[in-house]
Amino acid sequence: MTTSIDIARRIAEVNHPLSRESVHALAEILVCRKYRKGEIVLQAGEVCKSMLFIEKGMLRQFYYKYDKDLTEHIGYENGMIICIESYFKQEPTRLMVETLEASVVWELPRVEVEKLIDQYHDIERLYRGFIEHSLIESQVKADTLRFEPAHERYNRLLQLHPEILKRAPLVYIASLLQMTPETLSRVRSSLL
Repeated sequence: MTTSIDIARRIAEVNHPLSRESVHALAEILVCRKYRKGEIVLQAGEVCKSMLFIEKGMLRQFYYKYDKDLTEHIGYENGMIICIESYFKQEPTRLMVETLEASVVWELPRVEVEKLIDQYHDIERLYRGFIEHSLIESQVKADTLRFEPAHERYNRLLQLHPEILKRAPLVYIASLLQMTPETLSRVRSSLL
């Protein structure tokens, strides 16, 4: 069984090295949650109180617009999920998070992380790295959607996140890439 120390080390390996003391401090605030496939992790209208580190499985961040389900982000092992506006403003989110597979997720509670930031400079750098990564990823996605045609968006996803293309349902991949399932099918068949 994976321990909170193991996960704290993985978080540090993926993002920013931490001292032994900081790894142990981070491990103490981590909260493990297990979800079945299709479970809602965060509902629209709730406040995002934690960053989520995915140990195992796949999660989807999405929202509804004109009664249409639109995928914003898909995360999997060693990835983070955060509803950034709700998290920082501590206001209800319009986004939802659900599991696409049975998942093991570790919560990093905001209140506890902020206490650690005041005590450990390497945790502060780690935290800043999370936020920078999230903002850069959002900007890259926005630019991709604005400037790249469908086949380039697909190829970028294939390069950066092949796991999504292997494991996520096609309807969610199409939504993530802001194309219809039919367009996604044409793009995929043109690459074969």
